Amino acid sequence: MASGRPRRLWRAFRLWRYRRPFGAGLALALGGAEILLTQRASITVILTAGADSLVGYVLPVLMVICGLLVVVNPGQRLFYSVVGVLASLGSWVTSNLGGFFVGMMLGLVGSSLAFGWLPDRPRRRPWLRGRRERGTAGHETSGHGTPSAAIAAAGPGAEPRPDA
Repeated sequence: MASGRPRRLWRAFRLWRYRRPFGAGLALALGGAEILLTQRASITVILTAGADSLVGYVLPVLMVICGLLVVVNPGQRLFYSVVGVLASLGSWVTSNLGGFFVGMMLGLVGSSLAFGWLPDRPRRRPWLRGRRERGTAGHETSGHGTPSAAIAAAGPGAEPRPDA
């Protein structure tokens, strides 16, 4: 019986994940983390170098925060994705070419996915299963329940009768 609980937890996590731009936020946060890992300077170097070096750490941290906020608060994903794009592009100048382009590209892709995510879209069915449920290809019907071939044979402008 102990195996049922992890399965329920995994199912609950999957349902939570499908209702938000999880992959987009993950990509944006991973991009910021990769840029932070490519910096690896000690705090004494940052304090000695001044504000120019500090910005190289602020932008990737901002990317990680925006990535987490996109997942936690998807209602404000447009704002977070715009800030994420700006931080990703700014990291090109301030943080070793955006973490040698990898972190910058992860941030740009994650921000773009978050910006384009639509919460109201229903989940897509696999193509084959949807075709099996509709029946065979020769018996497709129009929205009125009339076979498509009968409407096409009636000519242009012909409306199906409700009693047919």
